[in-house]
Amino acid sequence: MENTEIVKRAKEAISHFHIQGEIGEVHPWGSGHINDTFLVEGDPRYIIQRMNRSIFIKPMQVMENITGVTTFLKEKIRKAGGDELRETLTVVFSEEGKPLYEDSFGDCWRMYYMIEDAECYDQVETEQDFYESAKAFGNFGRLLSDYPAETLHETIFGFHDTRARYEVFLRAVEADVCGRAKDVSQEISFFKERAEITDVLGKMQAEGKLPLRVTHNDTKLNNIMIDQISGKGICVIDLDTVMPGLSVHDFGDSIRFGASTGAEDEPDLSKVSLDMHLFELYTKGFLEGCQGSLTETEIAMLPMGAKVMTYECGMRFLTDYLQGDSYFKVHRKGQNLDRCRTQMKLVADMEANWERMKQIVQECAASV
Repeated sequence: MENTEIVKRAKEAISHFHIQGEIGEVHPWGSGHINDTFLVEGDPRYIIQRMNRSIFIKPMQVMENITGVTTFLKEKIRKAGGDELRETLTVVFSEEGKPLYEDSFGDCWRMYYMIEDAECYDQVETEQDFYESAKAFGNFGRLLSDYPAETLHETIFGFHDTRARYEVFLRAVEADVCGRAKDVSQEISFFKERAEITDVLGKMQAEGKLPLRVTHNDTKLNNIMIDQISGKGICVIDLDTVMPGLSVHDFGDSIRFGASTGAEDEPDLSKVSLDMHLFELYTKGFLEGCQGSLTETEIAMLPMGAKVMTYECGMRFLTDYLQGDSYFKVHRKGQNLDRCRTQMKLVADMEANWERMKQIVQECAASV
């Protein structure tokens, strides 16, 4: 769809929300792969998003999760003397009192207040930013540690069921609908050779060794708003995938994205490696943010969370490549394959540094 057309539709959707002030320019915003996001100029400013219905097939459940969690967070923030308008998202309701608006095309739109004087980064620019993001995600989990996770909708069934993801991957290889499998045999073999790790975390959860938590499930650096003055991580955003899950998944997703020396889609793998200093920095910040809310087993399994999440994401990128790039947005030919290969490189680096990763976690846990 042309930008002019989708902006026109965004403006039409805005008119159905209960907002303040006059609306100014509306233009694309951010770098997300899934939803279409726009900044709405005015006083105050807003963010409006068109939700991806092919991924979020039950958008109202997504928004019920978000409103439930943000309402809970606001109460915690108020009690702590914080700023609830900046430290968590504020959902704007439609004129019908709903957290979303469905237009005549069947698209669902939702709005938030813009968090001012803060920004997010697509890649680690300073160590301090990465550390602050770690504290913010750890604090997010801590604040929600007494939220009844089982009451949340599982809006994407089996989102981090790595074994189920692996079965989908195998079917994609077998079907080979785009005829691409013959050119990625090494990549396919890489994931098949490590299939045993797909069961590790799920089995521990089933045995009660890893507790069910409210998890973000997309803990990339660019989902933290960093205050422009203090440099502190103030708000966790992009709550679409807030669901019941495992704390080690959230930790692991941050590591595979933020502790890499290269971009997620870097074609030159010589630029991609696991930065052990950044791994240590993030581990320290994350555990500080958690403030003792994790069990000993959860802490011990943090390195495995990093490995499993990196493996899983790489496998998902390869699956999408084999299926025709229908899930993750691509802006150039082969982008999902490049994304897959960076994750493979990181998994290999983790395997080479495995004992050091475990040692770092132990040392950080002892110092918090």
